[in-house]
Amino acid sequence: MIERSKSVLGLAFALALAGCAGQNAHDLLNRTTVAVPASDIAATHEIFVATTRKPATKDPRQVFDGDRSLTASYARVDITVPKVHQVGAIERASGSADSNPAKQFTTTDVVHYGDAQQFAKAVGADISMRGDRALVFVHGFNNGFDDGVYRLTQIAHDTKYPGTPVLFSWASSAKATGYIYDKDSATAARDDLEATLRMLARTKVKSIDIIAHSMGTWLTMEALRQLAITGDRDLGGKIGYVILASPDIDVDIFKKQMIRYGKPDKPFAVLLSGDDRALKLSSFISGDKPRVGDYGNAADLANYGVTVVDLTQAKGGDGGLNHAKFADNPILVQLLGNRLRTPAGLASDEPNPAQLNNVGQGLGRAVGSAAEVIITTPFKVLAIATGG
Repeated sequence: MIERSKSVLGLAFALALAGCAGQNAHDLLNRTTVAVPASDIAATHEIFVATTRKPATKDPRQVFDGDRSLTASYARVDITVPKVHQVGAIERASGSADSNPAKQFTTTDVVHYGDAQQFAKAVGADISMRGDRALVFVHGFNNGFDDGVYRLTQIAHDTKYPGTPVLFSWASSAKATGYIYDKDSATAARDDLEATLRMLARTKVKSIDIIAHSMGTWLTMEALRQLAITGDRDLGGKIGYVILASPDIDVDIFKKQMIRYGKPDKPFAVLLSGDDRALKLSSFISGDKPRVGDYGNAADLANYGVTVVDLTQAKGGDGGLNHAKFADNPILVQLLGNRLRTPAGLASDEPNPAQLNNVGQGLGRAVGSAAEVIITTPFKVLAIATGG
């Protein structure tokens, strides 16, 4: 038991380091920004934000902090991505260093909206301009406001998503020791996420795609469950892809959520990994009960109508935690982008064998040895073996 506790403390320390790497008190706005030629910038992304965080009055550079608000706030954050950006990475200024847009993601502007109506008008106009699709990202445990903004920017940029990126940022404390606070914050945000999805559905959007990570998957499943209880689980057919990455959800609770939601009509994927060290800590805190994100029985999950993608042999880029492979492994980001660029209404639940083989070969090169991605659908199991 003592050795087990030491191991858990080690995981908590690793989480703290991973959550704080390259950051200065979770500042989104830097003190100063270096002027660079436009040719050094790859792109500027406008990230629309709905959040249950309070405005950061103690340190305005954070924009929103980890305290909970009983009412949602709305904003837009403009982020530049440098030309030197590597797929899967989030290049950030560290410590008190000036932000250099030629080398790092840089926030250039933050626009606050006075109320939900103003936000809906702005995001609706952007959706209409970009092709009637929206990508909602729900971040996970131990995330500051800045973490969610930069992660969604990276996902939108690396996947070449063709629609409007929308961050739903709930009030995580951004501390490795704040697990219980974060879980309560995620639970408190259920109604707000549901309201945000309904708001987007009232625009001219044709497809609302959702990517949720870690504890954000719990929040997402609860919001989808609430939609199902009202009899409008897919918002009139507007819910598109649902991608749950490293789900920090008790397996039995997930099954009950899926029973209430029902078997999905559009692609609904669970990305898991047996070497996810962050979920090992979550499991320990939860009484050694398995989490969906490192569950060993993919066929059991697939019975509920979801496609399960086992990424255990893929390499992670988060210092050995293996908790964000979907976004920080370049080959997996490529696969995600290939999928997202095809509207969910036109996509099949059945994976494309040729595409999977190509991705499998790329994954083999990425890990430098033989690798295997196992995809379990409600219909079949596909194992894509690769050589190094």
